[in-house]
Amino acid sequence: MKNFLLTCLLACTLSSTLLTVAAWADDAASNAPAAASAGTASSAAAPGAATTDAAPAAPTEPTLVGADKISAGDTAWMLTSSGLVLFMTIPGLALFYAGMVRKKNLLATIMQSFAITCVVSLLWWAVGYSLAFTPGSTPYLGGYSRLFMQGMRFVFDAKSPQLTVSHLALTIPETVYAMFQMTFAIITPALICGAFAERMKFSAMLIFMSLWSIVVYAPVAHWVWEPSGWLATMGILDYAGGTVVHINAGIAALMAALVMGKRVGYGREFMAPHNLALTMIGASMLWVGWFGFNAGSAVAADGRAGMAMMVTQLATAAAAMSWMFVEWILKGKPSVLGIASGAVAGLVAITPASGFVGPSGSVVIGLAAGAVCYFSATSLKHALGYDDSLDAFGVHCVGGILGALLTGVFANKDISGLDASVATQAIGVLTTLIYSGLVSFILLKIIDATLGLRVSEEDERIGLDVTLHGEHVD
Repeated sequence: MKNFLLTCLLACTLSSTLLTVAAWADDAASNAPAAASAGTASSAAAPGAATTDAAPAAPTEPTLVGADKISAGDTAWMLTSSGLVLFMTIPGLALFYAGMVRKKNLLATIMQSFAITCVVSLLWWAVGYSLAFTPGSTPYLGGYSRLFMQGMRFVFDAKSPQLTVSHLALTIPETVYAMFQMTFAIITPALICGAFAERMKFSAMLIFMSLWSIVVYAPVAHWVWEPSGWLATMGILDYAGGTVVHINAGIAALMAALVMGKRVGYGREFMAPHNLALTMIGASMLWVGWFGFNAGSAVAADGRAGMAMMVTQLATAAAAMSWMFVEWILKGKPSVLGIASGAVAGLVAITPASGFVGPSGSVVIGLAAGAVCYFSATSLKHALGYDDSLDAFGVHCVGGILGALLTGVFANKDISGLDASVATQAIGVLTTLIYSGLVSFILLKIIDATLGLRVSEEDERIGLDVTLHGEHVD
């Protein structure tokens, strides 16, 4: 099996290298004349340079424009937002999850977030961005025009520099937009790790996350966020990832928990978080980074970004207090883990609504999210008996569903400019649950039957830090 996997890896690497060289060669050949004449003919090719008075049609795919079309303010904000969203995964999510596991699995948990960041970045370059954010020939999957990011260009010329922009972000370089969306593609599979913490093989995790990011994340992102995607044309509202990120990852997390089964000793042995200080630090980083997640989804430094930032803050605060008070009433004491989990629940629930609702609506969404996610992470999990180690399903999937549906209730047309429908939102929710749940289940079963998903009982008892990585924390 090891030889087979090594052969496959080498074959994929060689194929990718050859395809990349070919793509670069084709791109260079096709654009050489344009580059050579950039100082004279390029301005005529830029949008808005037509000699007629009629306004040019908005582009429907990435296009080459003059550098004068780029907004410095928008670009600066989107560069900042990209850094903030990456900060959510490393170190934010890594520390949030690491503090909740047992000490013997601290390093293994951090390693998962870090490795996913690396592998998804490369997959986004190779295929993910093209499949998610180019039109394609169907409403279900993007095209191949940006495989290995071919065609994504910056042409320097002292008189008339040019660069490509996405049709979804006309005032910033396409490189910045692709990077911003890459950070979403990174954190989404990383969220799944919370469900199978302390028991999955590192090799199996890498393979699952790689396949999942291509066959689940990219298509769903295309459906919802590419204007030609079938859910987008239906009118679904998902400002920053309620369906694409949270429901998508949350239902995959539940499938992982069900397929892998419970941790050894679950329900009988003490499995409390070993370091809640790390968890609180991680939750705080997630909160700060989430402003890039939601306000950055405006793809501009404008009024909508400002409103998205405000409602994100209010919903998060409301959800944290809601979870805390429910726990305080039912258990007698407010916990650090509770208020941190409530904050994350609020961040999740406001995500799909953040560019569409006003302050009052966001507070209601936050209050509902804190209470509902508290019960889903405690009562529901105990009633159904699954071991979702760090409540990835209970917070992200349930919070995402709640937020997506409430977007249909509280969306304000004065803010969004769009009509909202709970029925349409429900279609998006159900579609994501069925597709992501089914494909995730199939992928997990295939990997389990070939490589095996789970470490041995002995390795699990010793701890994954030592058995998988040969390291430990003193």
